[in-house]
Amino acid sequence: MPGLVPDDIERYALEHTTPVDGWMDALAEETRATLPSPGMLSGAVEGRLLEMLVFATGARQVLEFGTYSGYSALSMARALPPDGRIFTLEVDPKHAEFAQRHIEVSPYAGQIEVLLGPALKSVERLDGPFDLVFIDADKENYVHYFHATLPLLAERGLIVFDNTLWGGRVVPGYDDGSPQTKAFRELNDALVADSRGVVVMLPIRDGVTLFRKA
Repeated sequence: MPGLVPDDIERYALEHTTPVDGWMDALAEETRATLPSPGMLSGAVEGRLLEMLVFATGARQVLEFGTYSGYSALSMARALPPDGRIFTLEVDPKHAEFAQRHIEVSPYAGQIEVLLGPALKSVERLDGPFDLVFIDADKENYVHYFHATLPLLAERGLIVFDNTLWGGRVVPGYDDGSPQTKAFRELNDALVADSRGVVVMLPIRDGVTLFRKA
């Protein structure tokens, strides 16, 4: 299956999205140049979407699964109130160090805490409630992250899942048989069938799904 959105439309969307600060562009460039799997970078359009969701929900406490280079955490921090906090969970020490270095020189250093270690263990140390949860870590564990955070979600909170279209491989006829594709298909089916919530799947980048309590 080709890209979900043609490159020229992706460029047009970027051109019609409020530009990010230069230091965020520099972070993105260093990510692409030095870290493995740069496709994991959220990018400016999705970063602005996450920022908008934080703003629209009035979020004060945010939980993120998968820090990577810190781009998405810093994007969400732009819309936090002064007393807002982001807890971002990362298992890879190299990614955590990279992100921490950029967070420390950002305007939001006092609002973002990087927790290093297995995500489910880190969540056990957090109380909530969380107004927004962004899940973008190891794909086969998304469903476990969902179950771990739903009890911690604020009544008007959102859970945001990234990559839920998985390059289109979740669509019948395009399934590649991989464990990740199987995990996403099962997650997508489980979310839409869950009577505890309301779900919308957006064909943005690689698919973004939003879940709120019913």
